[in-house]
Amino acid sequence: MIIGIDLGTTNSAAAVFRDGKAELIPNSLGHNLTPSAVGIDDNGDVLVGLPARERQSTHPNLTATAFKRYMGAKRETRLGKKLFSPEELSALVLASLKRDAEAYLGEKVTEAVITVPAYFNDKQRKATRRAGELAGLKVERLLNEPTAAALAYGIHLLDDESQFLVFDLGGGTFDVSILEIFEGVIEVRASTGDARLGGEDFNDLLVNDMRYKFRDDWKLKSGEEDALREKLRASAERARRTLTNASEASMDVVWRDTAYSHAVTTDSFEALAAPLIERLREPVLRSLRDSQINAAALKEIVLVGGATRMPVVRRAVTKMFGRFPSQTVHPDEAVALGAAVQAGLKARDVALKEVAVTDVCPFSLGVATGERDASGHVRSGLFSPIIERNTTVPVSRIEVLSSLQDGQSEIEVEIYQGESRFVVDNVALGKLRVPIPRRPAGEIFIEVRFTYDINGLLEVDVHVPATGERRQLVIVDEDGPSGADLEKQRKALEALKVHPRDADTNRALMARANRAFENHLGDVRDHIARLISQFESVLDSQDPRLVERARTELSSHLDSLEGETWL
Repeated sequence: MIIGIDLGTTNSAAAVFRDGKAELIPNSLGHNLTPSAVGIDDNGDVLVGLPARERQSTHPNLTATAFKRYMGAKRETRLGKKLFSPEELSALVLASLKRDAEAYLGEKVTEAVITVPAYFNDKQRKATRRAGELAGLKVERLLNEPTAAALAYGIHLLDDESQFLVFDLGGGTFDVSILEIFEGVIEVRASTGDARLGGEDFNDLLVNDMRYKFRDDWKLKSGEEDALREKLRASAERARRTLTNASEASMDVVWRDTAYSHAVTTDSFEALAAPLIERLREPVLRSLRDSQINAAALKEIVLVGGATRMPVVRRAVTKMFGRFPSQTVHPDEAVALGAAVQAGLKARDVALKEVAVTDVCPFSLGVATGERDASGHVRSGLFSPIIERNTTVPVSRIEVLSSLQDGQSEIEVEIYQGESRFVVDNVALGKLRVPIPRRPAGEIFIEVRFTYDINGLLEVDVHVPATGERRQLVIVDEDGPSGADLEKQRKALEALKVHPRDADTNRALMARANRAFENHLGDVRDHIARLISQFESVLDSQDPRLVERARTELSSHLDSLEGETWL
């Protein structure tokens, strides 16, 4: 069985294509979205999803979120006694989605199409693939999120030639893709974006604003930073969501047994957000330039990603294009549904007509070169693109280079990914050395061929015509484990004790109640304490009917205090 997975910064989701349509797979709580959160409970068990996220403000040192932003980076997060890499944390989320899918579908899930931001570089994509493998999945394909959203929109069902722009602003990343459909082919014409811009950054604006307001009251002691920040993050997220449909919201935080409140209006939030809104413009303009498509020729502007719910973002998009964007796809669910469509195409589902989906290379690929200046000195460290960004893949390109020094005995070919003129600002992918005859500078030429496929695999072939010498290199994940080491890492994650699925509902509710207790004072706090005690007593009875009734009552009380649980 193959499924589609949206591995998101804030939330993740799984979907399957069956009975002629894409269908979301609910998790153990019955929700279509699973928070991308991992935590360790008081017994050392692993919590994934809502039970983990609800503990973030009360147990910041035992909870991790937004780790997708660090995929491909050498960064570790300590949870309790164990250190986790971003791909290991992502693997725990993927494994949870896999278990939920198997429980829902009644069969084993072995393969997946996993989505990634269009602007993820090579290291980030390889880390995502490795996370899937650590979760016990064969990653059939990595699909760009805007492309998945387009499939969810249904452009694979259209017969006429059309061009679309997908504007995808999620919790941690921003992507823009322009797609064209013609004669059964969906071709991505351009993909750009900002891998460090999303809803979390808009939350940070509110967090920093409130911290500045109470800077004289909050003199933090050592070890208090994480605890305060997580309280503020949760309050900022709720306030930002409130501003979607209201003109004013309140950020309320209890710190050191004192209640603090900070009013946020639509106008004040938009003023804070102005620099971030401006950052949305350049990727849009770059995508139009790279695709050579005029904005007026676009049939639709499709909004995807939870952060596009913000009125300030929708107004900015409307202003950019001079028309209202399409809101026909669910911003949080479209990517997972599109991944399921791609999974259905991979499985050759009879309900899907033959559609070819092409993609592009999101970053330029090239080599480090040098040049002689007017005085004859060699200036090294320059980037020479061989495959430029937004070239349709699969693709093969060749570049001819020459020696720079008299008597060189070898040429070192350094491979990079990026857009900067200087390789130091780009991402190093690998290097190889090839021997050459010792001749005067410029007399020996080498042919460097780059071949890049649909799954992001880059093969480099270097040929020296003068000697017939040939060297090849396939860019692999040098930073990550492979073979036996990967299997060892997978088994170590598998051995972690994960909290049982059937207890997720009660654990998530208890975590939420304890968070509410910390966030209130006086009579309200006493009332919450009594509700928690009553619920714990009912849990001890192990009577399913009583537990269900008590859970409903406690949820209702918490909803009346702070609004419904958000995903």
